[in-house]
Amino acid sequence: MEHLIEKTISSKEIFKGRVIDLYVEEVQLPNGNKSTREIVKHPGAVAVIAITPENKIVMVEQFRKPLGRTIVEIPAGKLEKGEKPEVTAKRELEEETGYTCTDLRPLISFYTSPGFADELVHLFITEKLVKLKELAQLDEDEFLDVKEVTLEEAMEMVQNQQIYDAKTAFAVQYLQLKQALKE
Repeated sequence: MEHLIEKTISSKEIFKGRVIDLYVEEVQLPNGNKSTREIVKHPGAVAVIAITPENKIVMVEQFRKPLGRTIVEIPAGKLEKGEKPEVTAKRELEEETGYTCTDLRPLISFYTSPGFADELVHLFITEKLVKLKELAQLDEDEFLDVKEVTLEEAMEMVQNQQIYDAKTAFAVQYLQLKQALKE
């Protein structure tokens, strides 16, 4: 493994934003040559597979500016500094869907784009949803529609590219596998 390591020679912060920071780093490659890496630093995120008592998946549809279109996703959000992933997951579930939960289980954590970013997503699942009496407040720049879909509908949405992000596609495949193993 040591023979694959790139050593950082220098690191320069290019941009510091609300969501990400961008660095340009000069590295020494394992063969001794030098190269440049552009690295996005991200505080991490959570996503929640939320299943209703009717066995529907709670999703949100929202406009994603980098894509120039809306997509359907599982509830998700950025970790706040010092916040534990399970706290963020429950908060995001409440803010985005109008549900809370009495049981929230971690499934897996994964890097979204390790070629240029360090964003780590913590994926949770809950099948113990409770409708909130009073809706939580969305972020002031967040606009979305809540959808409850069957697994079959979600699989169709993957096929027709309404679901077009990795975390949600992963969630749908996880639920497909879970269902297949029960049969």
